[in-house]
Amino acid sequence: MCGICGEATFLGQPASVEAVAKMSGCMVPRGPDGEGIVARGRVAFGHRRLKIIDLSEKSEQPMVDPMLGLTVAFNGCIYNHKELRAELEAKGHRFFSDGDTEVIVKGWKEWGTELPKKMFGMFAIAIHERETGRVILMRDRLGIKPLYLSEGAGRVRFSSSLPSLLAAGGVDTSIDPVGLNAYMSFHSVVPAPRTILSGVRKLPPATLRIYEPDGRTKDEIYWSVSYERSAADIAKTFEDWRGEVHDSLRTAVKRRMIADVPVGVLLSGGVDSSVVVALLAELGHDHIETFSIGFEAKGGEEGDEFKYSDIIANKFGTKHHKITIEESRMLDALPGAIQAMSEPMVSHDCVAFYLLSEEVRKYVTVVQSGQGADEIFAGYHWYPKVAESNDPVAAYAKAFFDRDNATLNSQISADYKGADSARAFVEEHFALPGADDAVDKALRLDSTVMLVDDPVKRVDNMTMAHSLEARVPFLDHELVELAARIPGVHKLADGGKGVLKDLARQIVPKEIVDRPKGYFPVPGLKYLEGKTLEMVRDALGSQAARERGLFRAEYLDTLFEDPAAHITPLRGSELWQCALLEVWLQTHGV
Repeated sequence: MCGICGEATFLGQPASVEAVAKMSGCMVPRGPDGEGIVARGRVAFGHRRLKIIDLSEKSEQPMVDPMLGLTVAFNGCIYNHKELRAELEAKGHRFFSDGDTEVIVKGWKEWGTELPKKMFGMFAIAIHERETGRVILMRDRLGIKPLYLSEGAGRVRFSSSLPSLLAAGGVDTSIDPVGLNAYMSFHSVVPAPRTILSGVRKLPPATLRIYEPDGRTKDEIYWSVSYERSAADIAKTFEDWRGEVHDSLRTAVKRRMIADVPVGVLLSGGVDSSVVVALLAELGHDHIETFSIGFEAKGGEEGDEFKYSDIIANKFGTKHHKITIEESRMLDALPGAIQAMSEPMVSHDCVAFYLLSEEVRKYVTVVQSGQGADEIFAGYHWYPKVAESNDPVAAYAKAFFDRDNATLNSQISADYKGADSARAFVEEHFALPGADDAVDKALRLDSTVMLVDDPVKRVDNMTMAHSLEARVPFLDHELVELAARIPGVHKLADGGKGVLKDLARQIVPKEIVDRPKGYFPVPGLKYLEGKTLEMVRDALGSQAARERGLFRAEYLDTLFEDPAAHITPLRGSELWQCALLEVWLQTHGV
């Protein structure tokens, strides 16, 4: 896990090493163990290193192979790098390091654009070919690793972090109306390639982009998940699917233990993270470091789920750490959490992950996390509603969207009013081939779009703020492909996640499975009061906010009159949503 950045120019001018240095300097937390910049004419790459695999300097980056004429900057982890190395050695390649970065170098020379299809892992990669002058960017299948872009003035810049692009300058920081519509409607999910800023884009997941020396580009989507089922798939029993999921998930968890540093687990006490701990125990990993976090109760709502995480910790004999956060500490941490956001993310648990990561990093460098299970195995409450509806898009939007477009246009200023682009995006995505069933359409949208630009991005940003690498076994692409083939009736069984829950009952205490669905509770950001409310009032009443004029004054007045009365369908605070956007913009100098 690291941070990468770079610049390529197309009009004959040299790349700006100064700009790359500024970008790299913004990403010290992503890579505190080393820094490197390699510049050659019109191309310059930068890298911040967090040592996980091959702790020697042989794997420093950007990695240059003068014999092959390749320079690589890489963020992530290739879990099958040893197998690929053996394959490449059999073809005559010789290695000078023991890490996964050099496998990418040799792999690109040997396989070219087929390389990402052969890699199991999470990655954002930049490659410069000396002979052709081309620059290649690629991102992993599920978008676990971020890659932001700023194009213009005869150049392109890229980075693992949006704020680092801003630090380099030359970015159009006006608000993207489509991005704003998505942020306010689609629960802060702004689908790639857009962001909230007009001058910043992001490379979509599963995409390989080639920049020619003259600036022409070509994109290849190298992977997609299909929800089509064979006759053999349809004939399988519920028990058959449970067994296949067990095997596949065990493999996914095993892959993510590859590291030359300690690995722990973020244990919420829910089904997903508990299953990860149980599978590690099956694999023979004893005394795993596990971590849970809790907050003060507010509004009659509990702020922790320690009673459940304790059950798992006791069952499997983990070295368990429970971290309780007082509201004063949460408030103190908010600026740091917002600073760490590459994009504004309204979910309350951002600060929870931020504070949890701070504590976890004292013990381990890598953690496994349960993100993705709900989107892969149909755990959310809206999937049955979508299945039962004659208008699946409307059912999805009613359950997930924070507001409809008419309401939004009555809340934002006239300059930002527009068409219902977020709803149109969902309609277009549902209409894509490869998923005929309404639930499959919703799962595909959630696993390849919503998951990428909300839960996964949230975990990456908050863990990397403290130099902690998070790995997500539920997003192993082979497991995702397997889950997609499971008939919806099996996934929706047992109130959702039927197959996964049935597996869980085989390997974890039943009281973990047979309980109301939990989430990462942070009541203090849902029920705004006291110092938190004061901070929100200051942000939205500031001169910068008034000059920007995103929201109508009457709307904000209504929110401040009774913050607790304005809660979105996904249990978020409308007032916090508005304030978070404004604070994020101000924090990053926009």
